[in-house]
Amino acid sequence: MKRVSVITNFNIPGKAAVAEKVIQKFLEYGAEVAAPYYAKGRVDCHIPVLLPGAKLYENADIVVVIGGDGSVLDAARRAAEREIPILGINKGRLGYMTELEVNELDLIEKVMNGEYRIEERSMLKVQAVSGTKVFHENRALNDAVISNGAVARMVDLEVYEDGNLIDAYRADGMIVSTPTGSTAYSLSAGGPVIDPRVKGICITPVCAHSLVSRAMVFPSESVIEVKNTCEREPNLFLTIDGRVNIRLDHGNIVRVMNSEKITKLIRVKDKKKYSELFAKLYS
Repeated sequence: MKRVSVITNFNIPGKAAVAEKVIQKFLEYGAEVAAPYYAKGRVDCHIPVLLPGAKLYENADIVVVIGGDGSVLDAARRAAEREIPILGINKGRLGYMTELEVNELDLIEKVMNGEYRIEERSMLKVQAVSGTKVFHENRALNDAVISNGAVARMVDLEVYEDGNLIDAYRADGMIVSTPTGSTAYSLSAGGPVIDPRVKGICITPVCAHSLVSRAMVFPSESVIEVKNTCEREPNLFLTIDGRVNIRLDHGNIVRVMNSEKITKLIRVKDKKKYSELFAKLYS
């Protein structure tokens, strides 16, 4: 019997309705299904196991995420800790990392029969450092962004690779991304699309005040450091996967390297083509 945790925002009626169908499908195929406590009463079907949010990742064989790419990003950091594969069901805007559309729920049978493959996505280990002290550490599936937050003003940053200065940048910010994250904020800032099968780390300056400042891709074993050298602003911000925000004082360093943990995405359909990505981006 597969233990399946279903994760979505059950307070949104549209997502709760899809979750109800998903739960019923997995129950039909003999799975033990868990959902967060607050899901009770928000769906009409019976949920065998109700748990606190963090507990949903402890004993699951599969985590089912109903939402868009942001929902997958949020689940990925938790699922990677226990090497739990994620099945994404698109109920968001883009949903490039999700596998199934709402009209494809019959393919859940393949998941229950083990007729799927695992697509591995590299992650970043991100550390915020003051002097010799790491005061925050997290993982990112998409990117780590250093910027001025909500204030539209350029900042000063120094970027190092393995301790060697690459350049000093005056820009709106700096994006350090995985190949998965290359199709997100980095792409909007002019960075390259990197195939997820390629292992590497990409840095992309945001609106750099220089004609020669361009995105660069480094080997996966590189250690990238971005130092806050801005004198004009009291502090900058580090944003991890668009969800976690950390204040950076002058002289603080963001250290980024390849994580030993990976995100495992369940795939039951043919490999996604770049035409699908561009079709979603144009829609």
